[in-house]
Amino acid sequence: MNNKIYNPQNTRNLVSGGAGFLGSHLIDKLMQKGEKVICLDNYFTGDKSNIAKWLNHQNFEIIRHDVTEPIQLEVDKIWHLACPASPIHYQSNPIKTSKTIFLGTYNLLGLARRVGADFLLASTSEVYGDPKINPQTEDYRGSVNTVGIRSCYDEGKRIAETLCADYKRMHNINTRIMRIFNTYGPRMRCDDGRVVSNFIFQALQGKPLTIYGNGNQTRSFCFVDDLIKGMIKLMESDIYTPVNIGNPHEFTILELAEKIKKLINPNLDFIYKSLPEDDPLQRKPDISKAINNLNWHPEISLDEGINLTIDWFKKEYLN
Repeated sequence: MNNKIYNPQNTRNLVSGGAGFLGSHLIDKLMQKGEKVICLDNYFTGDKSNIAKWLNHQNFEIIRHDVTEPIQLEVDKIWHLACPASPIHYQSNPIKTSKTIFLGTYNLLGLARRVGADFLLASTSEVYGDPKINPQTEDYRGSVNTVGIRSCYDEGKRIAETLCADYKRMHNINTRIMRIFNTYGPRMRCDDGRVVSNFIFQALQGKPLTIYGNGNQTRSFCFVDDLIKGMIKLMESDIYTPVNIGNPHEFTILELAEKIKKLINPNLDFIYKSLPEDDPLQRKPDISKAINNLNWHPEISLDEGINLTIDWFKKEYLN
């Protein structure tokens, strides 16, 4: 375990990207534990409404800031989540995406070194690219196109992991690398282009569900509450090598579409479009490391999680 001893009431957390989907759920958990939280966000994809309930709380502070610029703060833990994570957003300005990932990670690791803070990087399963093995284990080095339309994000996260490893080796910073697999739940944006939010929003509008390729490509979907529990367990551990956090139950995109169609409107049609460049055909985590070292595994089934997500979308967009 981490050799530092924290008093929850005095622990100062910096959450970059804190107004985003994952960041806001993490902030909820930290605030509920009685910890102090500084939310850092430039609102490129985040939304202040996600953390509105904490705005006047004495333990909460929000700073509008772009992580490509350095910042000086006194904190104990840095949770680095700042980065557009959906293909639509990170491909809209790929150079900005690369800068955000590299410079953001570099700047916040520098801050961690100066103040002696623990550091967690929200990396991604995209570091595996279009994998040649299934499921993906942490020692698999990936199959990534360095010059494709997804490379700004995929390669950006790979160099961010490299920075974490080098800061650990050179400066003995307590770094954690969390490889996040497809995550879904309340507070997803309806326009983020991710498959769960796409299907739900299209179905609620009575539109055909858009399937790219033949729909036989697979994904493994982790509900956000499960993921945040894994994130906190990883930060509290002493594991500085990458750890997969995701749900190992694999579904085809067609199976997901059928499930959402049945729950919202069984009469909907499907429309098929070409598979985007470098879109991975398989995605399934091997979570043995998380199970054995963190005592973590997902608990919420896809059926339960999808129903919770649909309920949130209905309240957010239909009322």
